[in-house]
Amino acid sequence: MLNFVICDDNLHILDKLSKMLEDIFARYNYDAKVGFKSDNVDDILHYVDTNKTDVMILDINLKAGKTGLEIAEAVRKKNKNVYLIFTTAHLEYAMMAYRFKTFDYLAKPITFERLEDTIVRLFDDINGLPAKYLKIDSKNTIVDENEIEYIKRDGMKLVFHTISCDYDTYSSFAKQEEHLPDNFVRCHKSYMVNMNNIKNVDFVTNKIYFKSGDSCEIGPKYKKSLMEVFRNYGIIE
Repeated sequence: MLNFVICDDNLHILDKLSKMLEDIFARYNYDAKVGFKSDNVDDILHYVDTNKTDVMILDINLKAGKTGLEIAEAVRKKNKNVYLIFTTAHLEYAMMAYRFKTFDYLAKPITFERLEDTIVRLFDDINGLPAKYLKIDSKNTIVDENEIEYIKRDGMKLVFHTISCDYDTYSSFAKQEEHLPDNFVRCHKSYMVNMNNIKNVDFVTNKIYFKSGDSCEIGPKYKKSLMEVFRNYGIIE
């Protein structure tokens, strides 16, 4: 189990971050916990010295004797493998954080979607899962294929629905299918799904459910061929 430690001098932010992390762990069934959180620098350093710590989320601008950067420097001398994530309301400090092998930094106020994206990437990194990126438009908008749950046709646009947010572009299924891997299949005239992110399929109600809790429809035209694809893929028996 991965042990997370949070340090922030705002108790409300501490509680909010801890709650959001626990929600993300539950949503993705991650084997992780928030082992310790505090606004006290000395307590944080003592805990890290005496307990296994895998990930630290540190506020850079602490109203204390030490900054988050100084905490990171002290921790790095003893723990070369800990993942460091910094939070800050002042983005000018962000570049300073990277000298400590920082995994990411989060601009305050921290949204659930932004934190979720970071934690998913962190677990992908730990599990050695390479990200495959898809350029979806002429503006060089890049989307991680592993994050896409489904693609929806909406008029002249395609909406790429991911775990954290939606991206839309003027395009067609025909254009995108050339660049997508085999795990993306049509299930409806208006939907294409990523089979890697399917949690459950109900062919009675003609619904596909995803790991995030979202769902999309199965079209009558695609039902028979989709059942065969899902059997071959091991999604249904």
